[in-house]
Amino acid sequence: MGPMGTGAGARAGAGRWGRSALGRARGGGGGWGRRALGLAGRGAAGGRRGAPADSLAGVLEEVRVIRYVTPLREGGSLPALVEADNLGTYVMKFRGAGQGPKALVAEIIGGELGRRLGLRTPELVLGDLDPRIASAEPDPEIQDLLRASSGLNVGLDFLPGSVGFDPAGWDVDPDFASQVLWFDALIQNVDRTWRNPNLLVWHADIWLIDHGAALYFHHNWPTARATAPFDARDHVLRRAATRVAQAHEALAPKITEALLEEVTGMVPPQWLGDGRPEAYVAHLRERSAVVPEVIR
Repeated sequence: MGPMGTGAGARAGAGRWGRSALGRARGGGGGWGRRALGLAGRGAAGGRRGAPADSLAGVLEEVRVIRYVTPLREGGSLPALVEADNLGTYVMKFRGAGQGPKALVAEIIGGELGRRLGLRTPELVLGDLDPRIASAEPDPEIQDLLRASSGLNVGLDFLPGSVGFDPAGWDVDPDFASQVLWFDALIQNVDRTWRNPNLLVWHADIWLIDHGAALYFHHNWPTARATAPFDARDHVLRRAATRVAQAHEALAPKITEALLEEVTGMVPPQWLGDGRPEAYVAHLRERSAVVPEVIR
């Protein structure tokens, strides 16, 4: 059985990375061409979709950004669709955005950890941004953001045609819902609420996106507590998550020191600031043992 049943949720509106983004780009000057419609990128039927992600080998693929396509103004950090030299189309999160590089650290650790736990997360890449791309953008805010983000940033594989998850329109499998809640409690992800689910429906599966708000303890390491409570009252899947104990039995043994070292090792060291990879490893390892107890 898949993570959800059938319903009207997928038809209720455009997804954050799906039809709404495509519609805006089509309406703008010049259009996107075939790649923008997912016909030549990784989302195409003949592309790399479904193949094991490069990151499963312990290294994030590095690509060069060749075109800024359109901003995605739903996000406060002003992410954008970009095209890369590997023919991929990505949702790029910028290092120069207001949340700074720590949001990208959380994006990598959250996304790659979720993938290794069997949850669907878009493939991640490190995108090298040439500051000269900024000069082609008419919006001064975007110009400033691109110039402040020259060099490496994080790209998430674009899921063409995806739609936003609507909790009122889908019956979610309790095992899947419980695993997502367990995972969010582990990484202290406060940004998967019914107001902002950060879930996409793509080919009848649910994909987890946007983990930049997770690991919030790393903004103030002296106050970090592995046993800090996780307020799940507004979590979008809370009502369906009736098997958290079973999720804990299935997922907690996978959170090994070796796994956490692999995932944290994917983060560019210069983004860690006052944090150290071993501090993330110790925090998440300790927390993984007590996840059911910290969920409120």
